[in-house]
Amino acid sequence: MGRNSLNPYNRDAVPGSILKIEEDNFDPATGKQRQLYCVAISAKRYARFLLDKKGHPVLLRRGINNKKDRWSDHGLGHLLNPSDPESDDHKWTAQAWLRIVRRAMRLPTNELPFEDAPAIGRLSISSPWVMKPFNDLNARKKYADQLKPFNFLQSCHISQLGHPTGTDPERFHLVAPYESDPKKWLKADWFDQYSGERYRITTAAHHGTRDTARVKTYGDVLLEYEFHPEAKCADSSGNPCSKQSTGLLQRRHVRIGLIKYIGKESNSLEDVESGLVHSTQTVYTEYSDPQRDEWQTNIVPALKKVPLKLLVEESGISRRALMNARAGRSRPHRRNREMLVAILQRLCRT
Repeated sequence: MGRNSLNPYNRDAVPGSILKIEEDNFDPATGKQRQLYCVAISAKRYARFLLDKKGHPVLLRRGINNKKDRWSDHGLGHLLNPSDPESDDHKWTAQAWLRIVRRAMRLPTNELPFEDAPAIGRLSISSPWVMKPFNDLNARKKYADQLKPFNFLQSCHISQLGHPTGTDPERFHLVAPYESDPKKWLKADWFDQYSGERYRITTAAHHGTRDTARVKTYGDVLLEYEFHPEAKCADSSGNPCSKQSTGLLQRRHVRIGLIKYIGKESNSLEDVESGLVHSTQTVYTEYSDPQRDEWQTNIVPALKKVPLKLLVEESGISRRALMNARAGRSRPHRRNREMLVAILQRLCRT
């Protein structure tokens, strides 16, 4: 496949190729161009590799003393080295990528030695909110032994259906004082970031219990990582990419329904990656434009076309509240707005 075939732009507007041959394409020993290969899961998740004499993949490294990795840590960088949490060595991600590549090539693979270990990340105490769950713990310790601002904590990720009974998945996250010995992770007391309640963790059960949370293992995380859909692209048929899409992707065609001005808090985005915040929507600040307010421009006119009696029956909202909403004198609570939009969509289909 030539470079020109990978050009994403219209050939009339951008003829030729925008791509160039990098140093990786040349053998450092002979200086001759060599064949490189790549497995790409999404835009920032990829690994470059060579093939040895037996046709087996060898991950590419480049740089002084051959120490610069040519595979991506994006999406895995928040996790500790499962074999040695104190080490910055990323050999474990190389093991994970090599298995992904071998599986893509239909070659035999072995189970990774750390697959069954809980997937643990490290974060620092950067705000009073992060510190709050440990107030009672600190009260029973001497100051020298207390957790302090900018000390490290460890964080885990709850598996699907793994939350303890009676907890809210959107407001539940476990943290614990940092522990460098992986053997102690399952034995430690963990604290809910929101309530301060203590829990234990397990990787053996299929769901959580009253006092225990089932957390993701490194194996769970790597499985999700390997089959991550590229949401920004379409497959060869023009359909949105799924977890099983393969081949040369193309740009998705989008239709603008509404323009919203938003800002993102970079610190909060780091909290999303570490797991402290479970919804990316909570880190966005929306700047409203009255001329582009979807509620006023689209929803209110649609509500006026539906008989008031039918809206009361379908929504359970009082007649007076609906009259005020349809007249633009008030705006319902977010949940009621979402419910009314759903009702309108259902009535349109029928």
